[in-house]
Amino acid sequence: MTTTHSHHDNVEKQFGSQASAYLSSAVHASGRDPVRLGERIAAFPDAHVLDLGCGAGHASFTAAQQVAQVTAYDLSSQMLDVVAEAAKAKGLNNVTTRQGYAESLPFEDASFEVVISRYSAHHWHDVGQALREVKRVLKPGGIFIIMDVMSPGHPVRNIWLQTVEALRDTSHVQNYSSGEWLTFITEAGLISRSLITDRLPLEFTSWIARMRTPEALTQAIRLYQESASADVKAYFELHDDGSFTSDTIMAEAQKAG
Repeated sequence: MTTTHSHHDNVEKQFGSQASAYLSSAVHASGRDPVRLGERIAAFPDAHVLDLGCGAGHASFTAAQQVAQVTAYDLSSQMLDVVAEAAKAKGLNNVTTRQGYAESLPFEDASFEVVISRYSAHHWHDVGQALREVKRVLKPGGIFIIMDVMSPGHPVRNIWLQTVEALRDTSHVQNYSSGEWLTFITEAGLISRSLITDRLPLEFTSWIARMRTPEALTQAIRLYQESASADVKAYFELHDDGSFTSDTIMAEAQKAG
């Protein structure tokens, strides 16, 4: 797929060169949500699954061990190269890759039994449009599982989270609260089925290194962290070295059968 869209260029710039860093990232490779995903998706052994914004492919690989076919879909061609190589190395012959936007899926209507997305939605320019596309490509009765860092909702805590995220990663758009996710799901015409929240510890040095954040922006994050209120520092469990803990969400929705 060729495109001249600036957002594609930005994501390619941000993620292309560090694709392998994401593949080896402990945060992306582990955690409770991949375990939950694997357990849930085991109920669909014959499914064709779309991994929307697959990154380095951790959710794709989890799914591929349980289902018939996985399409790993991402804006970054270099991420997709890493996914294809890693799938081959893992002996997962049921993973294929496709490049494109979340908001404009190059698939026929009713193509997938399951659509999953993990740590990608905060980069999307139009979540509502992306979820309408998810509904379109899902088969009747199909399910959508979204996993991402979650906004705490409270304005003071929210602006703190969005600021450190944006300073670290210039392609960051927005983390959404649980209420916003329920609204997105409902407005897209999907039926909300479940919602789980959790906490994700982020070690500062590796968190910065994955994105190759420039030193000036890294220093800006540290200064901003130091200026945080006692309430914010307590909520995010902010440590002296800059490490902190974010909220995460795992929500499931269904297309009416």
